[in-house]
Amino acid sequence: MFLETLTFLTQTLTRATFLLVLLTAGSGDAQSRCTSRRCLAEMLINKNISSQPQYENCTHVIRVPLMEYQTLSVDTKNLRLISRLQATVVWRDRELAWDTSIYNYEEVILPVDTIWTPELHVTNGILTTMEHSSRDLLAYSNGTVKHTVIINAEVNCEVNLFNYPFAADECPVAIQAWSVDGCGTELELGHLRSVDSTHGDWKTDRVDYQKKRDDRNYIMVSLSIKYTNPFITLLLPTILILLADVVSFALPLGGGERNSFKVTLVLSFTMFLGILNNKLPGDSECSPIIRTHFCVCLVLLVLSMLVSLVLTRVAKDGGFIFCCCPKRSGPKNTGNKDDEEDDEAKADISVVQLSGSEESNKMLRMVVNFLQAWEAKGEESERNMELANMLDQTFFWFYLVLGSVYFISMTCVMVKFTCTVNHFDFWY
Repeated sequence: MFLETLTFLTQTLTRATFLLVLLTAGSGDAQSRCTSRRCLAEMLINKNISSQPQYENCTHVIRVPLMEYQTLSVDTKNLRLISRLQATVVWRDRELAWDTSIYNYEEVILPVDTIWTPELHVTNGILTTMEHSSRDLLAYSNGTVKHTVIINAEVNCEVNLFNYPFAADECPVAIQAWSVDGCGTELELGHLRSVDSTHGDWKTDRVDYQKKRDDRNYIMVSLSIKYTNPFITLLLPTILILLADVVSFALPLGGGERNSFKVTLVLSFTMFLGILNNKLPGDSECSPIIRTHFCVCLVLLVLSMLVSLVLTRVAKDGGFIFCCCPKRSGPKNTGNKDDEEDDEAKADISVVQLSGSEESNKMLRMVVNFLQAWEAKGEESERNMELANMLDQTFFWFYLVLGSVYFISMTCVMVKFTCTVNHFDFWY
C-alpha cells in the first residue's frame, strides 16, 4: 500500500514538472513571437536613441513641409513683435526602421521624450520657447519621423513708426536649427501659411519665406496698422481742440470770456497729453512724427492764448504791454484845470459873493467840460477797440491759414513720407 502511494505521488510530480516546463517554454516562445504594434513601440523605445542621426555627412536635413505663422501682438511702446509658429517637422532616422515582414505595420506611435527630436530657434528672438504639440509622435517603417512643435517668440523689431498712426512696415522672424562648424541640422522649408492675421491695432498683410544665405532663413512679416482707433483717440481730439480755438475768435475781446475759454483749452490739451503719454509709441530709428504734431498743436494754442491776452490790453488801454502808458487826452487836462479853478473859486466864496447868473454859467461850464471829457474818453475807447478788432481779425486769418496749411502738410507727411530701418542688424 505504501509503495503504491509513493508511486502515484512520483508520477503526479513528474507530470506537473513536465507541464510546468511546457508552459514556461510556450510562454517564452509567445513573448519572442510578439508582433503587435505595442510590442513594436516597446522594441523601438528599448533602443534608447537619444542622439541626432549621424551618417557620412555631419549635417542632417530636417524638412518643414508646413509652418503656420500667427501675429499675437505688436508692442509699439517697446518695439516688440510677439508671434506664434506651429511647424510640422519631418526627419529620417534609419535606426528607427523595422522589418514589415515581422511587424506588419507602416507606422507606430512613440513617446516624444524617448527619441531624439530637432529644435527650432528664432535667431532675433529676445524670448523664445519651443513646445511639443503632443506627448507622442509618429514613426514610419522606413525610419521617417513626423512631429509638430509650437514656437512662441518675442522678436526685437525696429518697426517704422514715423508715419504712426498710418504706419506699415516689414519685420523678419529668423528661423534656424542648431548647427556648429558644419555639423548639426539644416532646415528645408516648405509651405508657409498665415492664420488669424488681425490682432489689436495691427494686422498681418503678408508672410513670405526669404533668406540672406543658405543657412539664414527668415519669415518676412508685412505689418500695417489699423488707423481707425489711433486716429480717433490721438489725432481727432487735436483737430477738434484747434477747431474750437479758431471758433473762439467769435467771442468779444471785452469781458474776459474769450481769454478764459482759451486758457481752458490749453489746460485741457495739456491734460490730454499727460493721459496719452503711456499710449504713445516709443522712439526708434524713425521717431514717430505724431510727437512733433502734439508739440506744434500745443505751441499754436499757447500762441493764440497770448495774442488774445495782449489784444484785450490793447482794447482797454491802447498799449500792447502794461509798461506802455496810454496817452492822455486834452479834454481830460482841461477838466483838471477847470477843477482847479473851481477849487479856487470855492476857496474865495466866503469873500466874494457871485451873482446868480455867474453861478449858473459856472455850473454850465463844469457840465460841458465833464461831457467833453466823457466824450473824448469814449472816442479813445472806440479807437482802441477798432485797433484791437483790426489786429484780432488779421491774426484770425493768419491763424486760420497757418493751421490749415499745417494740418494738410502734416497729413501728407504722415501718409506718404518713407523712413527706412535696418531690420537685419542682428546678423553680423
